[in-house]
Amino acid sequence: MVPPTATAMPVFLSAAPPPFSTRRRRSRLPAISASLSPSPSSSEEPLLVRAARGEDGLPRPPAWMMRQAGRYMAEYQALAKRHPSFRERSENTDLIVEITLQPWRAFAPDGVILFSDILTPLPAIGVPFDISDSKGPVIQSPVRSEGQVRELVPIDLDMLQFVGESLKILRNEIDGKAALLGFVGAPWTIATYIVEGGMTNTYTNIKNMCHTAPDVLRCLLSHLAEAISDYIIYQVNSGAQCIQIFDSWGGQLPPHVWEQWSKPYIKKIVNRIKKECPHVPLVLYINGNGGLLERMKDTRVDVIGLDWTVDMADGRKRLGNGISVQGNVDPAFLFSPLPVLTDEIRRSYDINIIVTSVPKIQSDRPSFLLLSLLLLLITNRLLGKQFIFSWPAVSPNLTLVQLTEAAIEFLLSVI
Repeated sequence: MVPPTATAMPVFLSAAPPPFSTRRRRSRLPAISASLSPSPSSSEEPLLVRAARGEDGLPRPPAWMMRQAGRYMAEYQALAKRHPSFRERSENTDLIVEITLQPWRAFAPDGVILFSDILTPLPAIGVPFDISDSKGPVIQSPVRSEGQVRELVPIDLDMLQFVGESLKILRNEIDGKAALLGFVGAPWTIATYIVEGGMTNTYTNIKNMCHTAPDVLRCLLSHLAEAISDYIIYQVNSGAQCIQIFDSWGGQLPPHVWEQWSKPYIKKIVNRIKKECPHVPLVLYINGNGGLLERMKDTRVDVIGLDWTVDMADGRKRLGNGISVQGNVDPAFLFSPLPVLTDEIRRSYDINIIVTSVPKIQSDRPSFLLLSLLLLLITNRLLGKQFIFSWPAVSPNLTLVQLTEAAIEFLLSVI
């Protein structure tokens, strides 16, 4: 999970050639006792991992839903009633595994993303937090002074064993049928919570620090970059095959300010991961990233996530070669009647739904969308066209027969 008002996504990747070697190197972090065997050959790896690296000649593009596990699913709602604390749901191994697998069992996506939160590692660096039903994340003692930054500790991965254990179990459960994704928050985004004390609409304190206490803020961001790098390597050693970096609030900065206060610390993370885990593709997503695309590419991540404010063709043109993209359907279409949804499917060439944390999406909508695109992909292959989606799905609200009939009706309307 990402912050309550942040965005998330299912992913369809448009690939480009990978800019880095896939030869695996030893991490400088201690090996985990149950760490996985060396990386399999490329052809044996999940489709999503290969696409994220930019491999050519794949049988089809992969698809997954970034916030697959969530409140639109009846199974999740039932579990949340039994376990009302989000911290419990995201920090208990059994619950993490169950919630993570719910959408995979329902929709069979190409990616399975760990159910967690970008703030989960905060206690491990000395920043306790709570989650309020009304306020979201709450940090009782915001970090704003040099002394407070100095009190932060190197990340204690022993405090995050539930993450490692969950990833190991999930990797075994998935058994190569999909890619297992982990994720982290970018230093700037994590710092907004630490400095502001929780959610904010103005970012007044942290933006003020850029001008009144720049050295303190740089020290905080550097500490976070190191801790987040360690956390990524821990997730990889535990079984994660691809990592998404959320700079959820990076879009709140003017591009030249993001260049100064967020990008350098993302680059620190990327450079270290490419050195120590070169086989693991990295995805970068920023809310409202239309003004940042070229700068995002310069971080050397492997995939850029586009939101629905960016035209896919324009984004692809601006980013050029050497990087993959995912994007870009407004999640509001999941509220729409099926005919409206089919119009959006027809419009789309490459789709990545940015799914906000809304509990009222009818769970037949993702199924219809994905099955329609699967059939369209097959037809486009037969017609010699190129489309970017597939995802067989079974909905709890519509029978597979009903979904198939609706998808075929749509298919006949576009061929």
